[in-house]
Amino acid sequence: MYEAGDLRKGLKIEIDGEPYVVADFDFCKPGKGQALYRCKLKSMLTGATMDRTFRSADRIDRPNLQERELTYSYDDGHAFIFIDGESFEEVRVPPEIIGDQKYFLDDNMACKVLFHSEKPIEVTLPCFVEKVVTDCEPGARGDTATNVTKPAKIANGYEIRVPLFVNQGDTVRIDTRDGQYVERVKKG
Repeated sequence: MYEAGDLRKGLKIEIDGEPYVVADFDFCKPGKGQALYRCKLKSMLTGATMDRTFRSADRIDRPNLQERELTYSYDDGHAFIFIDGESFEEVRVPPEIIGDQKYFLDDNMACKVLFHSEKPIEVTLPCFVEKVVTDCEPGARGDTATNVTKPAKIANGYEIRVPLFVNQGDTVRIDTRDGQYVERVKKG
C-alpha cells in the first residue's frame, strides 16, 4: 500500500482493480485541514484519463505488475507471439498493445513485457533499432538548408523523414519511442 505522500509523476497505482499511472501531480496545503494531492491518472489498460484527489490520510493500492524479458518470435495475423527464454512459454500480445511499434519489431528481438495479473498490458522495445531504407528519392545537390528532410520508407512500409544525404539501401537508426530518424549507420 502507498500513502498519499508517496504520490509522484510516473508512479503506478491501482484503483478498483485497474492499474493507473500518475500523469500529472499537484500538491495543495490549504490553511487548515488535510493536505490534498490532485492527480491526473492514465489507465494502463485503456489509455483513458481521469482526475482524482487524495487526502493525506488516504491509502492507495499497489498494482500487481510484473515485467519479464521476452523474445519476439512472429506475428500470426491475430497476435504477436513472444517467447520466454527460461520456460519457453509462448505469450500472445494483442496488436492494440503493440500499436505502431510493430514496424520496429525484428525476429529474436529482446523486449520487456509488462503484465498485470498475468495479462500483457505493455511492450517496451529497445530504444533504437537499425533498419534499411528501401524506398527514397535522391537528394538534390545544393539543397543544403538546415534540417531539410525527405520521406523514406523502410522494409515494412513505415515512412520516416530523413536528411537529404540518406539514400536507398542505407541503414538508419530509428528511435522506437517516437519513430523518428536518429542517424545514418556506417557499415564496414
